[in-house]
Amino acid sequence: MRGKLKVAACMVLILLLGFTTVTAQATEETRQQLDQAERDKANTQEQLDQTEENLDALNQQKDSLQNALTDLNTELSQVSSNLSDLEQKIDAKEAEIDEMNKNIELVQAELAEAIRLKDNQYETMKKQIKFMYEKSDYLYLELFFSAGSLSDFLNKNDYIEQLSAYQRKVLDDYKAAQAMMEAKEAELQQDMAQLEADKKELDEYKVQVVAEQNRVSGLVSQTSQSIDATAGQISDAEAAALAYEQQLREQEANITALKAKLAEEIRMAQLAAQSSWRDISEVSFAEGDRYLLANLIYCEAGGEPYVGQVAVGSVVINRVLSSVYPDTVTGVIYQSGQFSPVASGRLALALAEGRATASCYQAADEVMKGTTTVGNCVYFRTPVEGITPRYTIGGHIFY
Repeated sequence: MRGKLKVAACMVLILLLGFTTVTAQATEETRQQLDQAERDKANTQEQLDQTEENLDALNQQKDSLQNALTDLNTELSQVSSNLSDLEQKIDAKEAEIDEMNKNIELVQAELAEAIRLKDNQYETMKKQIKFMYEKSDYLYLELFFSAGSLSDFLNKNDYIEQLSAYQRKVLDDYKAAQAMMEAKEAELQQDMAQLEADKKELDEYKVQVVAEQNRVSGLVSQTSQSIDATAGQISDAEAAALAYEQQLREQEANITALKAKLAEEIRMAQLAAQSSWRDISEVSFAEGDRYLLANLIYCEAGGEPYVGQVAVGSVVINRVLSSVYPDTVTGVIYQSGQFSPVASGRLALALAEGRATASCYQAADEVMKGTTTVGNCVYFRTPVEGITPRYTIGGHIFY
């Protein structure tokens, strides 16, 4: 009797150890999900920090560009003002040149008239001198005989001499006036040359000022475009920061949910380890359980070998047999968050179209009779690092 009690105690101990292993393995996946969620959150926080640093740098760059634009606009205003003053000086210089041209034309006209009068006077004097030279004897005889007295003769002779002297004086005056106007014309021509040189210098300087205006104007346009581009980058960075903040909130909510899920799985696993298990003969299957189970097997292991399909079905039936899970096939399959085809809608589509294959139905029939290829495992998934499975069948691990 004592020996039987020891054997029974050993069996209970082994069973408890087995359920403890299931507990650790059952929660490992959620632990890994939680760790991954924490890493994702840290990565998102790092991206948010980097984005905020970039945003600060972009704002500083924008401020710097704005200051540069202000300086450039001030410079452009000064250059434009200089150009306006320069254009006024050029206009004034052109007005002086026009006035100088009029003065030169007037002096040239006066000079031409003076030359004409001088030439006429000169011709007249030449004729008078020639006449007097050729007719001097006759002239003096004419004066002598026509004179009433010696005094009258002398008076007439004096008149002739005064007339000749006056004509010479007039000719000399015209020569002096001509020389003066020629000198004045030369002076005006010299002034005109200086005005032309000044205007040429102003025109050359205007070219430089216009070039400077174009350069500064180009810098203003370029800086404005840079400010617009930086503003766009700031807008993008702000949007990215908001997105990262939203992602952080979602990740924090996910972490909270995973922590809750982990706690629930630990609790459920501990309960499963301590719970009682029914025999398959105690289960009453409802109409439609076979159809539902076969289609779940199709969704979860349709591409797996037959033994893998039986293993998936075994997990469902093991949960039905455990007192900590729903006691019906429908309750187990539709328990919240347990089988992904339920949440994704794949199971509903398979049920609607009856996609389960003959092998899926055969596997469902076997497990509903109590056959299991994975012992009392109540979890399965694709392989993941960190979980030591009790069974590996096809593409799934079972624990």
